[in-house]
Amino acid sequence: MATHSDGIIVSASGVSTPVETNGYTVGKVVKSLPADFYTEFLSDAAKERRPSPIRGLFPLENKPGVISFLAGKPNDAMFPFKSLSFNIASPTDPSQEQSISLSGKDLSAGLQYGPTGGLPRLLKWFIGLQALSHGRKSGEGWSLTMGCGSQDLIYKAVNTLVNPGDAVLVESPVYAGVIPMFKALHCEQIEVETDANGICSHLLRDILENWPVGKPKPRTLYTVPYGCNPTGMTATLKRRKEVLQLAREHNFLILEDDPYFYLYFGKAARPLSYFQLELDEPEVGRVIRFDSFSKILSAGMRMGFASGPKPIIDSMDLHTATANLQASSLIQAITLALVEEWGYSNFFAHTRAVADFYREKRDVFESALNAHLGGLVEWCTPEAGMFFWFKLLLSPSQTPCVVEGDSEDLIRTKAYEGGVLALPGMVFLPNGRKTAFVRASFSLCTEEQVNEALKRLRAVLLKERGEA
Repeated sequence: MATHSDGIIVSASGVSTPVETNGYTVGKVVKSLPADFYTEFLSDAAKERRPSPIRGLFPLENKPGVISFLAGKPNDAMFPFKSLSFNIASPTDPSQEQSISLSGKDLSAGLQYGPTGGLPRLLKWFIGLQALSHGRKSGEGWSLTMGCGSQDLIYKAVNTLVNPGDAVLVESPVYAGVIPMFKALHCEQIEVETDANGICSHLLRDILENWPVGKPKPRTLYTVPYGCNPTGMTATLKRRKEVLQLAREHNFLILEDDPYFYLYFGKAARPLSYFQLELDEPEVGRVIRFDSFSKILSAGMRMGFASGPKPIIDSMDLHTATANLQASSLIQAITLALVEEWGYSNFFAHTRAVADFYREKRDVFESALNAHLGGLVEWCTPEAGMFFWFKLLLSPSQTPCVVEGDSEDLIRTKAYEGGVLALPGMVFLPNGRKTAFVRASFSLCTEEQVNEALKRLRAVLLKERGEA
């Protein structure tokens, strides 16, 4: 295997894959876990799933000369859409617009039923993106599938890996959108505390090393490692490596939910993902990664993709084949037209612009926090994402850096009556304990709105403290 100076890896088979090495050792032999390793991780429901008697045979239609009576596909001659066109902002000069159109075979593919895992050309493009962003290439035991946003794929992964009543590890505070998934399965949600540096790995070790004898250990850990929703934290490299080590020691899989990977705007280099870091492990295959285009292309398009061990991804596809057949072909076709027009270079130019935009929004919000709530709240500066997580100092005598009080009534009722809407921190705690923390999103409000809202919150908070 040879490595060119431009980061292109050429394998013995002659297949070239571009890789942004990030200082990583390229060309090393990667050992993946065997397929039968995952049998014990599959839920009972996943083990019962079988290939669709129709969709499972779709690939046979690709054989030259075959005349297919297989699928009940409608004849696209009766679809009224003949072409679609849309304008996009130039990734290098947003003041300029580019026109992209869909017609012919590309439009036909977007209007018809398609493969469960996604349109082949778009799958190939995403696999190349994972090589550039995470140093992962095909042939390492992983595959990729598309879904209706990453939320769709997380739900399917949870149902693929978790049985009713199972214990699951979740970082805490945690993205509120996964709590109902685990509650619906009557799971025991084991909260692993986080701080500004990510999951507190020493606490995770304590949980696992003191696990009750005879009780099955958790098989999954859920985390949002960049710009976490709600805390805004980005896990450090050290913490990530410690969590990966624990995954090997205690045999669990990491669900790496990463919608804010491209919204990183910290001063230091972006830490490597779990998906990339496991290349340093003795074998790969303990990370299922979820990517989303909601924050960088469009939230309404519902375009996401999951990367992970092939047996897990295959099982998720079996779920998709019976639940919703596939992600929207039309959304995939539009996405494909866009990314092929841009190429990887312009795609990364766009994501850098997105990160710069949210860094400026972050700075505006933090400046307003200092101006209006200095001494009344505590926070850590987020390095990615679109959220501030701050603690209300509800009493003048409250000791700093101690979690006490309850933001629920003040935020849900009094602040709202005062003209401010935010989320009390309790909704992000799986077991519903009280907390003085609040989540505020800085993605949409103007500078004027941010300052006005925090002035209003200041008035409410001072009244609560008896200092109005």
